[in-house]
Amino acid sequence: MGLRGAAGAGSPRARGAAGAAAGAAGAGARGAAAGGGAAGAALATVATCSLGQWALDFEGNCARTQRSIEIAKSRGARLRVGPELELCGYGCEDHFLEPDTYQHSWEALAELLRSGATDGCLCDVGMPVVHRGVRFNCRAFLLDGRVLLLRPKKSLADDGNYREGRFFTPWAHRHRVEDLELPPCVAAVAGQARCPFGDAALALQDTVLAAECCEELFTPDSPHVHAGLDGVEIFTNGSGSHHALRKLRQRVGLVQQATEKSGGVYLYANQRGCDGGRLYYDGGGLVALNGEFVAQGRQFGPGEVDVVTATVDLAEVRAFRLGFSSRGAQAAQAEGRMPRVAVDFRLCDPDPAARLAPSERVEVAFPDPMEEIAEGPASWLWDYLRRSGQAGFFVPLSGGADSAAVLAICGSMCQLVCASAAAGEEGVLEDLRRVCGRGDDWAGPEDARELAGLLVHSAYMGSAQSSEATRLRAERLATEVGAYHTALSIDGVVTALITLFNATTGRCPRFEAQGGSRAEDLALQNIQARCRMVVGYLFAQLLPWVRSRGKRSGALLVLGSSNVDEALRGYLTKYDCSAADLNPIGGISKVDLRAFLAWGAENLGYPTLREIGGAPPTAELRPETAGAEQTDEADMGMTYEELGLYGRLRKLGRCGPVSMFERLVRLWADLEPAEVAAKVKHFFRYYAVNRHKATVLPPAYHAEDYSPEDNRFDLRQFLYRVGWQWQFHRIDERVAAIEQARAEAAARRPPAGPD
Repeated sequence: MGLRGAAGAGSPRARGAAGAAAGAAGAGARGAAAGGGAAGAALATVATCSLGQWALDFEGNCARTQRSIEIAKSRGARLRVGPELELCGYGCEDHFLEPDTYQHSWEALAELLRSGATDGCLCDVGMPVVHRGVRFNCRAFLLDGRVLLLRPKKSLADDGNYREGRFFTPWAHRHRVEDLELPPCVAAVAGQARCPFGDAALALQDTVLAAECCEELFTPDSPHVHAGLDGVEIFTNGSGSHHALRKLRQRVGLVQQATEKSGGVYLYANQRGCDGGRLYYDGGGLVALNGEFVAQGRQFGPGEVDVVTATVDLAEVRAFRLGFSSRGAQAAQAEGRMPRVAVDFRLCDPDPAARLAPSERVEVAFPDPMEEIAEGPASWLWDYLRRSGQAGFFVPLSGGADSAAVLAICGSMCQLVCASAAAGEEGVLEDLRRVCGRGDDWAGPEDARELAGLLVHSAYMGSAQSSEATRLRAERLATEVGAYHTALSIDGVVTALITLFNATTGRCPRFEAQGGSRAEDLALQNIQARCRMVVGYLFAQLLPWVRSRGKRSGALLVLGSSNVDEALRGYLTKYDCSAADLNPIGGISKVDLRAFLAWGAENLGYPTLREIGGAPPTAELRPETAGAEQTDEADMGMTYEELGLYGRLRKLGRCGPVSMFERLVRLWADLEPAEVAAKVKHFFRYYAVNRHKATVLPPAYHAEDYSPEDNRFDLRQFLYRVGWQWQFHRIDERVAAIEQARAEAAARRPPAGPD
């Protein structure tokens, strides 16, 4: 089957809540036949769930888990899979070192069993478990109020954003099962004192299923390989996989590969939403059958419960495997059989009169990366706002590309929320009323611009160096989004501080253009930037009070607007507008942001974005001189395209100065080696000088895997020997060697003859 790209996929914004509402009508797309599938069909309706869980919100997590099971059952599903660690929330981090987290997870499990939600539906639920004094990340299989099996995770995610090895121990015993003593709160409800714990499959009356857990799908020796050879027909995967730009294709490819070689049904579930940290988990549940897809869930959106159902024919799995002789040979030779836990339950519908039909194949829809920028950070912001209890957002709007992108993302958030509320998505209108401080009789905003006027605030904080062009662009964009916008001058604040300095020291700093030194120039630029931070927080705290005359509680969350490349280079003033509560573009490259502005002008309905994207990026912190306009790339001494490449090589390519030079001297073959060396040295000098700024970066939406966030994703020191003497000397040696080799090759080349 071909996987459809972004051009033919349709916009997730258009699919939106309407797609979720349509899914409630039945279990996947129905076939035309009235009497069910083909002769010998074994039809089972299954469900995979994306939930907006929140670390340590046991009451809310349990309610969302229960609600997803109820929705799955209402659509005829007899198997339901939920995300990783759903009862406690994936992002508990060091709270996994606390006994309370495990006790409360058991209590939530007991509540789930007591509710009757698991009656008649086999449920795969994620939770942490302590067994023999060791912490494990587990899948709990539940049915009819009982615990059938606790399956511990065998491969832990321990790189990038993930530190599972700090919290859990991998289960190292393939095909080994032990008894686990259930805590009293569960034993009393389930009527059982213990349950199996370990690596096993569930043998139902009509099929066999086994679990994987997130990282295990990404490992070379995935459990589904061996389980499939041992006769397992259905694989479940409860995952906690965060969103990154262009990541969905990898995930889809792995799910497809899991069943196209050996056959089978694969159910992929994922968390969706902000779990209390920098990451956004992007849902996107999948159901695959023999390498093809029969269902796909939404990635983004304000809703908390997204259930995707499909009806699969297990007879197709059996036919696929019977026709694959080499698989049969390997299965017959496979050593070490998985233990089976016998379950007196039929997954396929036991009612012979049930009028089921297999779900039709679907082409997976991959969003355009610009849609991901519009909807991922927007959904993250909405989750943070509705859970933090604050009154809205404050955007320092400069009229430049980065702050414009932030405001556009806020506008996108308003569009997503309004669309979901209008479609009747569960819980969204209730959240809107609470966030906006309205009563139960409020039907919601008329449109996204009205909502932006309630929640999104922007301010153009100009100085003597600011241009009329940027002021007007900021004003027009705020009007298009619908934000509550103000314009003010910070010159009085800046003058007061310079006067204070002059009165104390007897010296008055000047810009370089006015005869001052480089140190004076930088200080005068930085004080403007830092004044904007102080003024911005003042307005963020008091604007809700001004607008509601004290009737509305909460302040505004200040949004930063430094992109990932500027954070990497350190091209920002410490404690300026980069100091914020949240930064929705802190993990997005400048190149992608420029493309996003052009996309947003067309698709978000904010035409001023196109004009802003076409203007050269400038800080507007120095007086203009004839023919010497201040631009960001001139100030940095490198282009944004170069910065993005340096970032990827440094982090993803794991390059130090020397290996980066060796990679770039081949990539930039049109440049002289000495010029490439100078560029690499320039980057690493400024990276080292400014690395300390990464320690105060505001929490940023993590969209790129070369993010320089300190002590979260990028565990590098912040104090460097700036000269890089050893490394730079080795680069110089390589430059000399290349130039010598070229000179010798030229000397051996015969002279050119006459024409």
